[in-house]
Amino acid sequence: MPIRHAEEMCLTCRRNFHEIGEEEGESIMSNGSSSGEECGLPPVSLLRLQSWISPAFPTGSYSYSHGIEWAVEAGHIHNRQSLVDWLEADLCYGSGRNEAIFFIEASRSAADDDCEKLLEIAELAAAFRGTSEFALESSQQATACLATLRRVWPDPLLESLSELASEFRIAPALSVVLGVRAAREKIPATLALPAFLQSYLANLVTAGVRLVPLGQTDGQLAIAELEQAVLATSVQAEEAKIRDLGSAAFMVDLASASHETQYTRLFRS
Repeated sequence: MPIRHAEEMCLTCRRNFHEIGEEEGESIMSNGSSSGEECGLPPVSLLRLQSWISPAFPTGSYSYSHGIEWAVEAGHIHNRQSLVDWLEADLCYGSGRNEAIFFIEASRSAADDDCEKLLEIAELAAAFRGTSEFALESSQQATACLATLRRVWPDPLLESLSELASEFRIAPALSVVLGVRAAREKIPATLALPAFLQSYLANLVTAGVRLVPLGQTDGQLAIAELEQAVLATSVQAEEAKIRDLGSAAFMVDLASASHETQYTRLFRS
């Protein structure tokens, strides 16, 4: 059964985290903090990161469920545990893992001021969408994010990337946009990537809270239960390359494709 397979994948993800080691996982944030101190990271940079990944940032993320709406209707997600299993499988083996790799690659290229490499990453990220709704979810959030960043926190490299992407008709991807802007703010990836992934999951948990439905406390418990998966995926993404992109979370893609023809819908994906 698909849901049993998802549960097996989640157990593997948990084992992977323990193989990495809880001490190493917990040290991500402390290492990031020390890195920030070494490079003189000002508090305003962390405030900006909080703004960019906040639900208040105008990307329209609240209108997307990433296929969860169909999964709830089909009965695959019906309580907190099944929601956590679904999201953990997506993060460890699906689009969440790919977004982490795109974020890291964009951050590295931005640190090197390599706009040509950034354009290649942006083009690949735009193409790496399993369904039309995933493509819409990614491009519309990224377009809104990019427009706000250009108005409020402008940056020359991000401006160049935006112009080139527009010229070659490449749809922006949120992970690339935020990876670039965080790097240009000199925020260590060890801080920025887990924060980005936590925001990614928190938005989907909120969708689950509304759809199952779950209580607000259950929603926060789900986010807390996903912390180890966020840290494990962040560690693995740091060591990954573009060639490591790929997805084994087929059920998530199937949910998105099925959502396109779902009769009653609250969400756009």
